[in-house]
Amino acid sequence: MTAPPSIIQLVDHFHFSIDLYRAGSLNETQTRIEFIDPFFAALGWDIRNEQQASDIYKDVVHEDSLKISDAKKAKAPDYSFRVGGVRKFFVEAKKPAVNVGKNISAAFQLRRYGWSAKLPLSILTDFEEFAIYDCRIMPNQNDSASTARIIYFKYTEYVDNWDEIYNLLSKEAVLNGSLDNFAETKVKSGITVDKAFLQEIEKWRENLAVNIAWRNLEIKQRELNFAVQMTINRIVFLRICEDRGIEIYEQLFNLLRLENIYEELGYLFRNADYRYNSGLFHFQIEKGRDDPDDFTLNLKIDDTTLKPIIRKLYPPESPYEFSVIPVEILGQVYEQFLGKVITLSASRQAVVEAKPEVRKAGGVYYTPSYIVDYIVKQTIGKILEGKKPEKIKEITIIDPACGSGSFLIVAYQFLLDWYLQQYLQNFNKYKKKVYQTTGGNFRLTSTERKHILLTHIYGVDIDQQAVETSKLSLLLKVLEGESGETITKQLTLF
Repeated sequence: MTAPPSIIQLVDHFHFSIDLYRAGSLNETQTRIEFIDPFFAALGWDIRNEQQASDIYKDVVHEDSLKISDAKKAKAPDYSFRVGGVRKFFVEAKKPAVNVGKNISAAFQLRRYGWSAKLPLSILTDFEEFAIYDCRIMPNQNDSASTARIIYFKYTEYVDNWDEIYNLLSKEAVLNGSLDNFAETKVKSGITVDKAFLQEIEKWRENLAVNIAWRNLEIKQRELNFAVQMTINRIVFLRICEDRGIEIYEQLFNLLRLENIYEELGYLFRNADYRYNSGLFHFQIEKGRDDPDDFTLNLKIDDTTLKPIIRKLYPPESPYEFSVIPVEILGQVYEQFLGKVITLSASRQAVVEAKPEVRKAGGVYYTPSYIVDYIVKQTIGKILEGKKPEKIKEITIIDPACGSGSFLIVAYQFLLDWYLQQYLQNFNKYKKKVYQTTGGNFRLTSTERKHILLTHIYGVDIDQQAVETSKLSLLLKVLEGESGETITKQLTLF
């Protein structure tokens, strides 16, 4: 396939002013608009949503250029390319003054995004250079810019190699499975984000269990399991909110300078109780709710146990970019995590071991997501056909053995998408239930997302740990896509 005239013109236009661009006359936003956007438009992507697809099914999501805390912390990748609402690859854009071929931090940033989102490939480009990375290999801050880079072109090579670029990255090719086929045949895979994070939190559980049992001699086995899991859940939740821009970036990391870290964490947990009003943080007596947690905040946990956990959640030690890790992947991680329990021996030694039912079954198994998607569409989807929001108030969805909440998360997402479409079809009537982001996308308000959750979604499990994990996953789903600005505004209005 020969390159289209638009690409030939684009390359010539760039070449004519390349010295000026390299000197910094073209910033990142201008580079995106003038060169990167038309490049991917030539590959068949509806880069500006000219088809006016709903937000759920847009080909390309342009992330808001929001910065967290300081200019060093970007919120998310510049572009997310999707098919049917499912992410396929990220593109991170730089200005031509950045040497994409040798910039270690830019490559590390892009690979963290792709690896954390469990995508096979993603792209780093300033148009002058175009680098495709294998994002199934865990990134490390010390990696060179060429580590895991599997394709690299200069702009002068686009025309001659257009056939290869088109057959891999065009919308037509991606629809036909080009990325999956390429990953299977050409890419060496490494440890995936879910397996790496599972290893991480299992290590934290073991260290916390030993320390809490030693420092709190009256604690019982059930209390110990609850305390360990809630401590991990709360820290992970707040850290995810930092990368999403909902919480102040590095507020947990800044605790490393202080003494009595767990006491300082307690202040953050109490603040989160007021801020999110959820079961994950519940320390005050409230009418109509379960008894509050008046136990965990009074525990003693040593700084030497907490510091390694917090350090591992931030670069450079952390390979995770929590803003793009799907809640569904976290659910799968916790599904495996729940397969073990902490036991206390007669000498009060804390030991982590597989639950009897898991040992008997030979491990933990969860239903693949595509099967859950099919079940939800064939059940909930059929019930909602032809109905309006006012007519489904009595519809409830229950999972009687919810585990980590994997089914409930998919069902909840289906409802969120359905409600958003209904509200946008009758915008004047429902305009208080949605808002528009600075990037132009419409979203349900967090108040409305929480209302939908509490109205329709119910989970039951014999395992208290499973119930707490479901709460964590669903609360993260409620806040998905929010920022500190939108949350604060909505809380003030509420």
